[in-house]
Amino acid sequence: MDSKQRLEEYLHRQIPLSAAMGVSVSFVSDQSVVLSAPLGPNINHKQTVFGGSASAVAILAAWSLVHLRLEQAGRPSEIVIQANHMAYDKPMVEVFTATSRLVDETVWPAFVKTLARKKRARLDVQSVLASEGLICGRMTGSFVAFLRDRTQEPS
Repeated sequence: MDSKQRLEEYLHRQIPLSAAMGVSVSFVSDQSVVLSAPLGPNINHKQTVFGGSASAVAILAAWSLVHLRLEQAGRPSEIVIQANHMAYDKPMVEVFTATSRLVDETVWPAFVKTLARKKRARLDVQSVLASEGLICGRMTGSFVAFLRDRTQEPS
């Protein structure tokens, strides 16, 4: 099973809303995660993507990037969103994507070091929403990671 399939199964199992929304993982790399979702389960009364769905997919893409990078760094953590700002530029009437990236790639080493030292750290991630080749919105979120205490995990 490749990293896209593993992430998609993880999201659907741990965040059931992602399955109900039809979220799929389109692309995974060290710098970006791209999620996509169909219009059908995310439609509003105007026959466009519901803003809450767009926001949820943008947040999921950003969360997924932090999750995967921390696992790769050997620091699996609990990750929560602390705050976010969402801007909607255009309505989406088809399949849409959310592409996540760190706001500032250069802060990653300090983020991991802070997490190891203080058992928690904060990081800003952005997601760009697109549909039909057009940028339709942007989300910037602050995520907090809490280092898992392996002594408290069930055996």
